[in-house]
Amino acid sequence: MDLSSPLRRPDKLSDIVENGMCMGCGLCQAIAGKESIEFVTTPDGRVRPVETRPLAADDWALVQLTCPGINVAGVDEHRRDEGAEVDMIWGPYHKIFLGYASDPDIRFRSASGGVLTALAKYLLESGQASFILQVQASASRPMRSDTVKSHSGRDVIHSAGSRYGPTTPLDCIFEALDSGQKFAFVGKPCDIMALRLYAKEDPRVDDQCIAMLALICGGGPEFYKSRDLVEELGYTENDVSLMRYRGYGNPGRARVETRDGKAFEKTYQELWEDESKWCSQPRCRICPDGIGESADIVSGDYWPGCNPTGEDAGFNSIMVRSNTGMEIFESAVAAGVLTIDQSLTIDDMSDTQPHQVRKKEALWARLLGMQTAGHLIPKVNGMRSMETARAQSFSDNLASARGARKRTRNGRFSESPVTDVEKAKP
Repeated sequence: MDLSSPLRRPDKLSDIVENGMCMGCGLCQAIAGKESIEFVTTPDGRVRPVETRPLAADDWALVQLTCPGINVAGVDEHRRDEGAEVDMIWGPYHKIFLGYASDPDIRFRSASGGVLTALAKYLLESGQASFILQVQASASRPMRSDTVKSHSGRDVIHSAGSRYGPTTPLDCIFEALDSGQKFAFVGKPCDIMALRLYAKEDPRVDDQCIAMLALICGGGPEFYKSRDLVEELGYTENDVSLMRYRGYGNPGRARVETRDGKAFEKTYQELWEDESKWCSQPRCRICPDGIGESADIVSGDYWPGCNPTGEDAGFNSIMVRSNTGMEIFESAVAAGVLTIDQSLTIDDMSDTQPHQVRKKEALWARLLGMQTAGHLIPKVNGMRSMETARAQSFSDNLASARGARKRTRNGRFSESPVTDVEKAKP
């Protein structure tokens, strides 16, 4: 069956949401405007778009072309760099390294080695970017995240650390483009994908966005992961003055501070050891690109064997994917912004991210299983999914397809209509 031509495409925005294809990136709201689309938080902790008035035909057509939930395009679809190698699982890359931020404070504060924070700060201070479009903890609601434009190194450092919850980093993309200034974007792989797709429709993206930097993503947790943690401590969201998931060491402790002066911490292992409580969004479970193939540079945790065994000073894998990324990386190293420990191989990446390998190997069969169950699936081009499937055994592909079909029929990839909600932003 040809997965490049799904059985059906969505007829309206709610089709994307209710078929579990939305990740809440915010691009649809940027396209249609806040007067037409409002983001809300569902009882399940998902930040989702809701039409407050019918979308204009041109806006809906653009959403259909650029939504990363229903469209995934490999690098050959939007950029071809000479000299890049292409791995069946890991996609295009020039070089892979193990490194960290040379600034010890950035390295300590950041989620792991501080590479993305250091690069973003460098792009500002070297004058290559006027601002960095990224997310940080909300000042008024610390358990939530806001999209911000960081104009200084201090701003970037303030945004350091993982945000294990919903974010809408592209809700401000028009504001960034309308500024006419050069900027860099830091986000999840799906956010980068959305921006690459939108770049095909708006030339300002390629002209103004000088770099797209991504983290390797294991899936975006829903908000109730954080809510349940706080409620287990006997508090509510309104009681929280600080919510930190990582950082201040590697991997660092999750820390909750409350307005009555109390503080609570959990180790990384305590927070994430039970995989059944990861609370990832439905679309994340079949993500074709958690490894950021469309980014210029992608950085991830580096724990041989996949799991941390304790605290360390912080290291990142650094996969340089594009010519643009290579120029930025080499100049940052020359400027002393990054310290490189050693070169890495594809086998090293697979050893530290085995779940990404398994997800990529099963992708084609899982989508086939969902499709045969009549479910909406993303249109995937240029991701080598068929070639990867051919490298798997027939029995493995069959098991993946049957499993996905069963989960689809059981509603595991669907979401309830957005009705009982709270507003996502104050």
